[in-house]
Amino acid sequence: MGRRERVVATEQLQLVLDDIAFGGEAIGHVDGEVIFVPYALPGEKVRVLVEETKRQYRRTRLLEVVRAAPERVPYPCPYFTACGGCQWQHAAYDAQLRFKQHVVVEQLRRLGGFADAEAYVRPVIGMVHPWEYRNHARFSLGRRFGELGFTRKETHRLLRVDYCWLMLPQINRALDRLQRRCAGLESHQVTIRYSPRTEQLLVQPAVPAVPELPTGQPYLEEEVLGRRFRVAPSAFFQVNTVPERRVLPPQLAVPWIGQREGEWSMAELLALHVLDRLGPGRLGRVVDAYSGVGTFAVLLAERADEVIGIEESPAAVRDARYNARGLDHVRFVEGKTEQVLPQLEGRIDAVVLDPARVGCHPAVLEALLARRPPRVVYVSCDPATLARDLRILVAGGYRLEGVEPLDLFPQTYHIESVSTLTLE
Repeated sequence: MGRRERVVATEQLQLVLDDIAFGGEAIGHVDGEVIFVPYALPGEKVRVLVEETKRQYRRTRLLEVVRAAPERVPYPCPYFTACGGCQWQHAAYDAQLRFKQHVVVEQLRRLGGFADAEAYVRPVIGMVHPWEYRNHARFSLGRRFGELGFTRKETHRLLRVDYCWLMLPQINRALDRLQRRCAGLESHQVTIRYSPRTEQLLVQPAVPAVPELPTGQPYLEEEVLGRRFRVAPSAFFQVNTVPERRVLPPQLAVPWIGQREGEWSMAELLALHVLDRLGPGRLGRVVDAYSGVGTFAVLLAERADEVIGIEESPAAVRDARYNARGLDHVRFVEGKTEQVLPQLEGRIDAVVLDPARVGCHPAVLEALLARRPPRVVYVSCDPATLARDLRILVAGGYRLEGVEPLDLFPQTYHIESVSTLTLE
């Protein structure tokens, strides 16, 4: 058999872009075909190279911006477009927020069947300073030279990174000390976490070659709304906990908070939306599904008669039980939500859902429709799976009251949101 020759893409197109897609690419049309263009913006005239052709669309590489959109701005990061971690550094921040609201609306309309989707989705709540916000980095390790970086978007080869514009300065300083000094580690990744509130640093695994930097910590503590949470290296926690001076958005009632202006992180704004959307009164018996290290469960415990957290990660459950120490009416069940929720006995007054990007398992939605808790608050990091799940819940008798998008991930296409559902 002869050697397979590599096919080189040669077809070029010139077109005007008219929309933005979930995933960050701009969209244009040629002869009825959808054309996806990364690192471009709606309104721009571009020249592109076709790299992939499917029956209904083509994916391309941007060759030239013939006419730029007014929202296009210079980007600071030398790795932008190479590492793939950011999609919108070239877009002004107010435009990013508009794009994200538009994406949520379109996903609700197309996948959720909400013809009047605009009526449900509020403008996106953004950051004051949309850079240097991530409290958690996972760097790939080049074993030969001990270099740290990210994997290139196209080849998955290591891209050495000396400074990431999304990471907190403390993480970049730790990266500078670790760079090229991690050869010989058994792990193929190095995790760095830093908490702006507690000023604790975590580096895993231990790096003996860097004695001046503490490494190998078993956990660190984060702080949200005055409560501390122990977080193991492998456990999930919101990545955006940097406090910023701001006034709370007017759509947050939160009558238990006296001072509306202060230092609030995006993670705290997310938590406040969840607490607020559960209602102003006593909460009764609440289920926190996909509870992680117990953040929502612990924060709403003061207003609930009983809280049951459900989480499948043993490490996260251990942290959650530690974080809820002293709260006798808060308990955690280790297991998959789709297996535990249908088996819970007794009434359920409210449910908080915070699933991974894949959304809720069908059995979770079936259990909700069977148990019919009066209020469901759905925290989502993926508007497509959110739209799918909302469609099922609304068809089963719930009413969607609204969707509150929050920008916990500036410069990227990722969108966090809080949706509120009540029984008809």
